Amino acid sequence: MSAISGYMACITSFFVALGQHGVGGYVLHLLYHHINKKQMETITVQATVNAPVNKVWNYWNLPEHITKWCQASADWHAPYADNDLRPDGKFKTTMAAKDGSFSFDFEGVYDAVEEHKLISYTMADGRQVSITFNGDADTTTVTETFDPESTNPIEMQQGGWQAILDSFKKYTEEN
Repeated sequence: MSAISGYMACITSFFVALGQHGVGGYVLHLLYHHINKKQMETITVQATVNAPVNKVWNYWNLPEHITKWCQASADWHAPYADNDLRPDGKFKTTMAAKDGSFSFDFEGVYDAVEEHKLISYTMADGRQVSITFNGDADTTTVTETFDPESTNPIEMQQGGWQAILDSFKKYTEEN
């Protein structure tokens, strides 16, 4: 889109909103689009695992492996995992503090699954996640892109997901 056509779209939007809702309505219109733009930003984490894509795929998706790597720190664990890896299939992993003080279920429904390449899903709260697996002979790059939630800072969310991905990398390479 050129600068002029972008400008014209903005002016058109202004007059449509102004005609429908007055000046206050236009301000609300701008605020709504600003908030939606902020909500549409995504977070990406990535790791290159020293293992072929077949092994990475299996360790990522089989419940007996998920319970071994799905934690952000040594004082947490995943005592339960269930995974129906297919479009419209459901997954659930219980993540818990080892001292029993807190736990929660991380769950959702798969939107798309392309074996050894892509997994996308919708979390229980409606946020979207896309995971790609790019492998060559002995390494696989796993990239997760997800919608942030609104409670915690972006940096905290990115750090937590990266820590879990790093735990996955370590587990996969050591086993």
